[in-house]
Amino acid sequence: MSAPHTDVEQVEAANTAFYEALEQGDFEELASLWLTPSDLGVDESYHDPADTGVVSCVHPGWPVLTGRGEVLRSYALIMANTDYIQFFLTDVHVSVTGDTALVNCTENILSGGPAPEGAGEELGPLVGQLVVATNVFRRTPQGWKLWSHHASPVLAETDEDEVDDTPA
Repeated sequence: MSAPHTDVEQVEAANTAFYEALEQGDFEELASLWLTPSDLGVDESYHDPADTGVVSCVHPGWPVLTGRGEVLRSYALIMANTDYIQFFLTDVHVSVTGDTALVNCTENILSGGPAPEGAGEELGPLVGQLVVATNVFRRTPQGWKLWSHHASPVLAETDEDEVDDTPA
């Protein structure tokens, strides 16, 4: 097996681990998957961590979030307000160049929030969403770590979008 093929498999595994941590609501695991300055061999006591290996994230409909603290707070907020989430990834494409990897994919998301008052242990209504995402990974001594996640919603076509070609 060639080294590049192994890199692709390792990036695919890191990408899968990211989505599994989200599905399981495992904040500690999710946090461990994001790049830190120390992953790059930077001594944070001498360098501003904001200037080194800055991570970024764009959730659908959100402004860009920069810095590890801001990014991880956003995931904590999402996890706290989502009772159920499942990702079905399609159209996954991995590209590795040196110590950087790019994963493009479509996130087919099924999620649910809290149940309405008096509904007991039931989940709230499930909602489906289609999102395209780009995940950028950086090779570290501890393996591939997320450097950036950018997700954008795919707008669904409606009946109003269709053009009526019948003569008036």
